Formats: sequence, structure tokens, C-alpha cells
Amino acid sequence: MLKAGENNSKKQTFQLWRNDNHPIELDSNFIIDQKMEYIHNNPVVARIVDEPKNYIYSSARDYEGIKGLLDIEKL
Repeated sequence: MLKAGENNSKKQTFQLWRNDNHPIELDSNFIIDQKMEYIHNNPVVARIVDEPKNYIYSSARDYEGIKGLLDIEKL
């Protein structure tokens, strides 16, 4: 964090988050599906749940036919 802070243009002492971003154009169904799968699998990779549909805050539940916490429009 100290090294990242030294390289920060705002001259912070410490930096936890990255300032840059890497926008990706969602210009095909393949890319959209790939990014949704990545997002849905984050709780599995973090070992919070065994399957994406088991994470209560995930829209993966809606795609599995389980009502999620929010109303979503499926792609």
C-alpha cells in the first residue's frame, strides 16, 4: 500500500484501491455472458458459497429460477 501511494498522482501516503480502470465494451452476447459468469462466480472463488445461486445477493439466483432480492431484467 505504501508503494502504491508513492506512485499516486494525488500524493497519498497509502493507497488500498487502484485508481485506474480498464473499461470493456460489452458488444457481444459472448462478452456479456463471460462477464456475468465472472461476477456470479466471485462468491464461489472467495469460498463464501459452493454455487453462485447460493449467494443471496447474486442475480445468479434469478438465472437459476430462484427469486432474488431485487427485481432484475434477464438478458
